[in-house]
Amino acid sequence: MSQRVTVESLDRFRANLQSLVAEKAKTLPSLRYCDLRIEVREESGAVAENGAAKASSQDYAFDFGVRAIAGGRTTSSGYFGRVLGTTDLDRLEDVVWDGIKQAHQRARASARQKFQAKGRFTHLGGSLTATELAPVTISQDTVPAIFKTDPRQVPLSETVRMSVDGCKALQGQGSNIVYSACSASTFLLRELFLSSDGADIDQSFAQTEGFAIAICTGEHGNYELYDFTGHQRGWEVLTQGYSNGPIILPNFTDFCKKLGADAVEVSAAPPLKPPEKEVTVVTNPHFNTLLVHEVVGHPSELDRALKYETGYAGRSWFLKDLQENQLGKQIASPLVTAYSDPNIEGYGSFKYDHEGTPARRAYILRDGVLEEFLNNRQTAAIMGVEPNGSARSTEAQLVPLIRMTNTIFAAGEQDPQSIISEVADGYYIDGHRTPSIAESRENFRITAVKVYEIKNGQLGQLYRDGGITSDSRDYFMSIDAVGNDLRVNPIPNCGKGQPMQAKRMSNGGPTMRGVARLTGPG
Repeated sequence: MSQRVTVESLDRFRANLQSLVAEKAKTLPSLRYCDLRIEVREESGAVAENGAAKASSQDYAFDFGVRAIAGGRTTSSGYFGRVLGTTDLDRLEDVVWDGIKQAHQRARASARQKFQAKGRFTHLGGSLTATELAPVTISQDTVPAIFKTDPRQVPLSETVRMSVDGCKALQGQGSNIVYSACSASTFLLRELFLSSDGADIDQSFAQTEGFAIAICTGEHGNYELYDFTGHQRGWEVLTQGYSNGPIILPNFTDFCKKLGADAVEVSAAPPLKPPEKEVTVVTNPHFNTLLVHEVVGHPSELDRALKYETGYAGRSWFLKDLQENQLGKQIASPLVTAYSDPNIEGYGSFKYDHEGTPARRAYILRDGVLEEFLNNRQTAAIMGVEPNGSARSTEAQLVPLIRMTNTIFAAGEQDPQSIISEVADGYYIDGHRTPSIAESRENFRITAVKVYEIKNGQLGQLYRDGGITSDSRDYFMSIDAVGNDLRVNPIPNCGKGQPMQAKRMSNGGPTMRGVARLTGPG
């Protein structure tokens, strides 16, 4: 009889699965490389709506994915992924071996077709190259999850209570809140990565998350506001909050209260009537969370820049092609530095990515100069650079994509209040709502939660339904002040790929000052 699937279930198979990948797979014809990713996630959560419990669930996910590289004169990769269940525990090695063989067959078939195409299409065929992986350190390591309260020890009733209490706290901030909803969830995830090169990596993660949304009525129409909180820790993130360096998270009840209060306040404000010319804008850390995500993080993902993602997510203003690009060029003020770093604490933290590459900081912009793209082993080989550990998938059954991690604007040295006080006539942009970004991210429009007028260094009238728009390079070049108030916030719903993969990461930055056009309603 099959046992229940838990994160400990992988212990009984780990050695035999490594033998499959590192030894048995090498007996397959023309196999050059193989890796296996397998994971188990145990999760519970609940949703409340308008102050009452709506839904709750307690479940597990169990799946694996294989990549094989094979071929003769020309090599190619093949993938196979599958969702698993309790009945697969008794025959897991056979199921995985079948997956390895299928990935290998696909790799060989792709290599044959690639070789034939190179002969048939002289010019186009020249663009088809062998699948090569840049070298990485081969690691054997175990990385434990960090938590005070094990997500698996949280009763389902507690997740229901948390979501209901948060919803009631939100709803209580104003009689004009006509709809509210909150959710609370927590999980423990264990991932194994095994490769034919000898990698044997066991990583575990605790993750806890809260969500709240409010819709208010007002004189100027309905107003919707939502946001997330969460961290790579246990249930204590919602019960106690969390504070460490640039990560400052209130407990979930206080988080919901603030979101409700902000929604009520902004719903009563007049809509912004934007000036017809560019103005000085001071953007706060929460707004810059979305700005760095959309206009720096995504364009720096090398699969997008190399046009692998064009059909699903667009291209990159950083790279037109390998000859015409922004590498080594000044595309932002010398005050602007941005990096992606899975080694710092955040929602996108890990020690090894899903290719077994050790994580490291990747400087995207350093002193305003484009320095590095986020890559995987294959695109790093194409560019002739070192892999920086940015290949990740939402689930083991899916192909890893290049994803930003903890991607932030670095802190500056100026006090944020002095940045505002130096503005005689401008606007303060507080919080992010909705992005509208060009296909190559070369220009953007991002709406804010709040827009305040700045007069003689003081915050004045509050407006709703406002934001900023600009050419990306022009805006970054205009930055003339960067604050010392770095904040890092969770982003749990970044979508990319086909099928869509929604990934968690952290983004953030300090207060910054530049020049842009304001946008209003519509």
